[in-house]
Amino acid sequence: MTNEEVLAVFREAGALLEGHFILSSGRRSPVFLQKALVFSQPDKSEKLCAALAKKLTEKFGKIDVVAGPAVGGIIPGYELARQLGCRSIFAERVDGQLQFRRGFSIAEGERVLIAEDIVTTGLSFRETVEALEKLPGEVVGGACIIDRSGGRADVGCELVSLASVNFPDYDADDLPPELALMPAVKPGSRGLA
Repeated sequence: MTNEEVLAVFREAGALLEGHFILSSGRRSPVFLQKALVFSQPDKSEKLCAALAKKLTEKFGKIDVVAGPAVGGIIPGYELARQLGCRSIFAERVDGQLQFRRGFSIAEGERVLIAEDIVTTGLSFRETVEALEKLPGEVVGGACIIDRSGGRADVGCELVSLASVNFPDYDADDLPPELALMPAVKPGSRGLA
């Protein structure tokens, strides 16, 4: 799929929003990708993840486990694992740090792929890498549906994205005048109790 084809799926789902948004990173942007609207539709999830799974197989070969951070990595991680024919696990925050709980484990020698929905700064991705370093297995790389950093984010491993875009984002203290005039909305999940 091309970048435009991926964004068309988001548009069809009403998930490509324009306004003044506070991203999970705290940065501000006039564009927000409300991926929950895409991942609430199994046919769209399957279409995106099947295309990404094909790229991942070509790049990394066999994967044994797909691991992602909650909340954003759960659905794409599950669907990628289904497409790749392997297990899916997720890490969740405990006292501010990502941990694998619920009996999730990785065996020595298993090839692990990290999955996320959207990458902006790469923070959740890096935290997932850190959580996986405490477990056996080998992180072979990472995957996301959209890399909105345009390849600039440091995710702590090699990243394969289905689409790469470069939407503008700004520090809250350095907004363009037209964005500063709009009320800010925080539609993401990081920081929810």
